Amino acid sequence: MGAHPDPSSWAEATAAALRSRGHRSGGARSAVIELLGRQHCCLTAQEIYDQLRSEGRRVGIASVYRSLEQLTRDGFVQRIDIGAGTSRFEPIHADGQHHHHHLVCDDCGKVEAFADAELERALRRVEGRTGYSVAGHDVVLRGACRECAPAARS
Repeated sequence: MGAHPDPSSWAEATAAALRSRGHRSGGARSAVIELLGRQHCCLTAQEIYDQLRSEGRRVGIASVYRSLEQLTRDGFVQRIDIGAGTSRFEPIHADGQHHHHHLVCDDCGKVEAFADAELERALRRVEGRTGYSVAGHDVVLRGACRECAPAARS
């Protein structure tokens, strides 16, 4: 899938863009941005909250949700709906180099990132055939992971 993103570059660029739009540097929002910048895949709001608290950050869950909503609305974070009413969040990198999709295990809930050049080419062909100018996409494949697949077949 290529190199992992430089955590400081996305976080710094996002914070700078928010400042230039007149947003104050809130403690919770800064903490969420910093944490997301270190991630390699998507997290739920609860996972973000739990990880920040385990790092000693004093944030409330409502502040985490508000921060994620603003970051999503402003185009810095992508919301990924993985089913069962669960959303996950991850940074949108301006360079597009860290674009990936997700595999979701319906049994244990594990989420894994994957990239596939052939899938990307197929999606561009769909764009060309339909005449749509696609601004973005996300693919979520659901099923059973390696650990759960044998149990699912039994």
